[in-house]
Amino acid sequence: MRGSVSSGDANSGGHLHPTSAHVNIEKWRDGQVMSVADVVAEEVPIALEYNGISHVVMMATPADLEDFALGFSLTEGILADPSELFGCEIVTAIDGIQVQMEIASQRFMTLKEKRRNLTGRTGCGLCGAETLAQAIRTPPPVTSSAGFSAKVLHAAVDRMKQQQRLQQATGATHAAAWVQKNGDVLLVREDVGRHNALDKLIGALAADKHDFASGAVLITSRASYEMVQKAATMGIGMIAAISAPTALAIRLAQQTDVTLLGFMRETSHVVYANGRRLMME
Repeated sequence: MRGSVSSGDANSGGHLHPTSAHVNIEKWRDGQVMSVADVVAEEVPIALEYNGISHVVMMATPADLEDFALGFSLTEGILADPSELFGCEIVTAIDGIQVQMEIASQRFMTLKEKRRNLTGRTGCGLCGAETLAQAIRTPPPVTSSAGFSAKVLHAAVDRMKQQQRLQQATGATHAAAWVQKNGDVLLVREDVGRHNALDKLIGALAADKHDFASGAVLITSRASYEMVQKAATMGIGMIAAISAPTALAIRLAQQTDVTLLGFMRETSHVVYANGRRLMME
């Protein structure tokens, strides 16, 4: 790649920060070289701060950051309810973006105690975990009874693709979508990170007080353990992935009664756990 890079926003949607950039590239095809303009996704350090204390820095697409902050806080157990987030301010820093949150005092005290226990520890693969038991956190079984037609879910795959504006422009982002029982794709969130996209979706749903037991999540990535964990934590009864799940994700889905589907296509899928919520026409 050669040439200049300029900021742009192929899918701004009113965002304060560009989610994409325009670059000049060399495209090689059939022995021919062409100089063309291209659009690439932005990736920015996002610092999540609680009551003035920086907790974690994530690399993410700088869009829907309020949703990201709330979703991450809920799925990571920092908050138990959206009402415990009192305020959220997005601040542009020199090297990235700060998301400054004000949370309930009791939640902040719990977070500070956890941070104190981690002082001096390095090299953690799952940051915030002191023991194996903490690393593999198993939420309570979900109680969702919402059933879905296989045909409805297959159709939702195409509907989700139509709403992936940043992916259409850059080819570099994941998406998480909320599917209703009638097949409508109510909401889509995108990010360069698959976990971030799911947290953004969950945060947006939580902010609007949606019933997590009433729908299903469709993701464009593989279904990792963390993806199933985040869904189960919020009481979501079904997660359907475009790619495959891991063995640990399957075991967690079985333990938490989450219906887990993989290799979702417009006419086919694979059931890995708890297929009782899926209905055949």
